[in-house]
Amino acid sequence: MASLMDNLVEVLEEEYTQYEKLVQLSKVKKQAIIEANIGKLDEITGQEQDVSSVLRNLDLKRDAVLKDMSDVLGKDFEEMTITKLIGYLEQQKGEQERLSKIRAKLLSVGNEMHEWNVRNEALLKQALEMVEFDLTLFKSMRQAPETANYDKNAYNTGELLGSSGFDAKQ
Repeated sequence: MASLMDNLVEVLEEEYTQYEKLVQLSKVKKQAIIEANIGKLDEITGQEQDVSSVLRNLDLKRDAVLKDMSDVLGKDFEEMTITKLIGYLEQQKGEQERLSKIRAKLLSVGNEMHEWNVRNEALLKQALEMVEFDLTLFKSMRQAPETANYDKNAYNTGELLGSSGFDAKQ
């Protein structure tokens, strides 16, 4: 059981390290979004995907260790969580404390990651709104305003002013 606990803590520590990398990338991403640096955003996205792949592998390792621990403890793997495992370790205060600390660190970095995701999502929405505004502005600049000409049935004819802006005859 001690080696399983060491394996679990090792995996959780590595997960923490990877989440810290994601937080750092999120900070860099914020600046890239503000600067509208698409190349940098593309690079960051690639790095995030690499970290996510590592995290997926660590997730599988953690599940394997938890499965082994649930077998040793005679507990159902489907219901095994880190929190429940901490509760099962009442007789082993050192292991319980060790696991509690890494769990707290993971929760903290997870919350920080969530906050950065929310911030960056808001920045991206604002950037998209700005792009949409710019596109609308450019479209409107290329169109002339409609004249106030009406046909015999009092409907607007929808005629556009010429490029000179004046339609007067001399």
